Amino acid sequence: MSRARAEMIEATRARLIASARRAFATQGYANTSMDGFTAQAGLTRGALYHHFGDKKGLLAAVVAQLDSEMDERLQRISEQAAEPWSGFCERCRAYLRMAQDPEIQRIVLQDAPAVLGNTGPQQHCVESLRQLLEALMQAGLIPKAPSQALAQMINGSLVNTALWIARDDHPGMRLEEALQSLELLLRGLSLKPSA
Repeated sequence: MSRARAEMIEATRARLIASARRAFATQGYANTSMDGFTAQAGLTRGALYHHFGDKKGLLAAVVAQLDSEMDERLQRISEQAAEPWSGFCERCRAYLRMAQDPEIQRIVLQDAPAVLGNTGPQQHCVESLRQLLEALMQAGLIPKAPSQALAQMINGSLVNTALWIARDDHPGMRLEEALQSLELLLRGLSLKPSA
């Protein structure tokens, strides 16, 4: 395949994802018309079928893009922290705060689980969390445990709590309650007495 053709394919995919992402965020998956967002992208429904199979496949691509972006944000928080433990704690807090973002609420926390089921859409976040936990164990900041299981457990509780926050009429109040509860869990995980 020529480079120009490959670039054209990637540009078409990117336009479909961007258009669908806007539509899913504002209208929700169920209310989004395939003809509507493909027309906004200047493409046809055939392009959607060719690149993603169907609307569900496109949602999976949008969720993967959002997951990657969320992970990048969380990684920056971890990396910019003065020390690994505070980076880990702030990363967990930031994840819960992301539940306030309307796009994440609608696409990642509401539509993706309903449409895609438990397909493990947040694998970027889980893997970077696993690596961070490994580093914390190696540094003696948390007890040694199977890092993959611990990452799944922490991510699962954060996701479930984020869902709880996002589905409430007063998400700000729930966020504050969740952040208070998170502090208890973080203190229990830390081997540092003053955490």
